[in-house]
Amino acid sequence: MFEREHGVIVACDVDDLEKLKELVEKTYEIEGIVGYKIGANLALQYGLKNIMEEIDFHLPVIYDHQKAGTDIPYIAEKFAMACKKANIKGVIIFPMAGRKSEEAFIEAIFKYEMIPMVGGEMTHEAYLAEDGGFLLDDAPGRMYEIAAKKGVEYFILPGNKEEALKKYHLLLTSLINEPKYCMPGIGRQGGEIRKAFAVLRGYPCYAIVGSAIYKSENIEEAAKRFAKEAMEFE
Repeated sequence: MFEREHGVIVACDVDDLEKLKELVEKTYEIEGIVGYKIGANLALQYGLKNIMEEIDFHLPVIYDHQKAGTDIPYIAEKFAMACKKANIKGVIIFPMAGRKSEEAFIEAIFKYEMIPMVGGEMTHEAYLAEDGGFLLDDAPGRMYEIAAKKGVEYFILPGNKEEALKKYHLLLTSLINEPKYCMPGIGRQGGEIRKAFAVLRGYPCYAIVGSAIYKSENIEEAAKRFAKEAMEFE
């Protein structure tokens, strides 16, 4: 999906289309910026298809529905069709609704010739039961395992949780030859590219960076700094 094996995906969690256009224009030509992630807030305000028609991203665009994959299996095809009509390249899902829903969403995304990107553990505290959250501690691992067996290659891992990176990397490399990792949690949530990429050295890695770029005083310089760190692993 991406031209490089290491780089930065810019999370475009800005407030409006003008800010989105500015963000893209200031970053798409930077070496090491490999793509953009559009979230549900912008999609709800402006319509995903309309955003894709209004903005020339120049690079692959991922849609993050926050959190897709939690609905009933029947909805999967309708969701995937809508993403395809908007000309989305990759789709992030966090399949917390169980095996049947996870399989249905993955199959639908593949059917419409997009790339499923499967997450399991999120970046914030108190997510798993052992930390006071609602999900069983082994649930993310099961989500990743099901995805790997369904042919998924891209996995969303928490870039600010080093032990989690090690655990899921060990699991995924036992299941498929070359998992590819996309990591939120880099920047203002405490994760660091050099630390996260070092854990996953030798495998394609992409940092998902949002507010540390788009809220910085100098968007271009911030993007260049993160991209440079990512490219050190090429």
